[in-house]
Amino acid sequence: MDKLHIEGGRPLEGEVRISGAKNAALPILAGTLLASEPVAVGNVPHLQDVTTMIELLGRMGVTVTVDERMQVEVDARSLTNAVAPYELVKTMRASILVLGPLLARFGQADVSLPGGCAIGARPVNIHVAGLQAMGAEIAIENGYIRARANRLRGARLVLDTVTVTGTENLMMAATLADGQTVLENAAREPEVVDLAEFLISMGAKIRGAGTDKIIIDGVPRLHGAQYRVQPDRIETGTYLVAGAITGGRVRTLNTRPDHLDAVLAKLQEAGADVVTGVDWIDIDMRGRRPKSTDLRTAPYPAFPTDMQAQFAALNTIADGVSTIIETIFENRFMHMLEMRRLGAEIRLEGNTAIIKGVPQLQAAPVMATDLRASASLVLAGLIAQGRTEIERIYHIDRGYEAIEEKLSGLGASIRRIVG
Repeated sequence: MDKLHIEGGRPLEGEVRISGAKNAALPILAGTLLASEPVAVGNVPHLQDVTTMIELLGRMGVTVTVDERMQVEVDARSLTNAVAPYELVKTMRASILVLGPLLARFGQADVSLPGGCAIGARPVNIHVAGLQAMGAEIAIENGYIRARANRLRGARLVLDTVTVTGTENLMMAATLADGQTVLENAAREPEVVDLAEFLISMGAKIRGAGTDKIIIDGVPRLHGAQYRVQPDRIETGTYLVAGAITGGRVRTLNTRPDHLDAVLAKLQEAGADVVTGVDWIDIDMRGRRPKSTDLRTAPYPAFPTDMQAQFAALNTIADGVSTIIETIFENRFMHMLEMRRLGAEIRLEGNTAIIKGVPQLQAAPVMATDLRASASLVLAGLIAQGRTEIERIYHIDRGYEAIEEKLSGLGASIRRIVG
């Protein structure tokens, strides 16, 4: 099993190009099932989760071609079975996103209940209840969601909680439904907006994406299109924190500063100089120790849960005491225990972590427990004295494209040990 070896203590300096957003690419690839013509999707990141989604489409008989620039062309007209099997879905929760498109376009879907990161319960009941309200007959049998519908009907759906994948699944299903669907308490994340704009490029009628009320008027069919996935705001934030935690200067290219308001505000609170352009962000922490910053995760546009672990790493060596409150996922503090192995002073009280910054972390073997936890351990390794060894890095490969190459390009001493 592959590992990462990191020699800490080098300030990062330079530019890094940001890849397409994983959390936008996955629903967009699922959304290609809705089209009755070929669809081309560009700026797709080369990640394990993307490979899994492409394999899932192929397993259903869909024709998928990928070129050397990761432009993905999908033709769903060749679909032979509307089944998402357990052996694929168990590795990636985002596989649930094929449920709505399959049901809307083909009238049936058998989708395994999902697996993925061990960061807490992410129930699919909102997806199921929404589709039932749109006229689907759904049974959960032998670990599968089995859904059937001649044609879905528009409905007013008030989501119990703000859910990104629930919003995306129901929005996709509604594009081919008979009549109008209104999603209340919808997720506002940029990835939801990107999916909506992709669907609109295929002829869907959607308005209100980016607000908590999305209105979809169903159409009989969606046509082919060419679309480019937006930049990854979480990858952007991770490299900005890498610059800050090492006392360096990093510029992220091909990104969207307007998607990172809450993150940039916290970086400035930590003492970093932040400058933005149309598609770049520059962070400068040279010669300064970060200041501790309190944060509380919440749905967009508040501070993202997917950046909590990275800021926890920053706070471990910051000046002062910080409090981090996690409100989205109940098990998303497992990385805190690993960072203690590096000498971090962290106390956990339920969904709250109290972190007292120390001047220096010490290298140690650590183990990644989920995708963003992996990133936090890489960040901690960049500043720990000695060589940090990170195991189970397949989690990193699910969400960060060529992380060791990108960090090496910024001056980090990092290498992958293939085993």
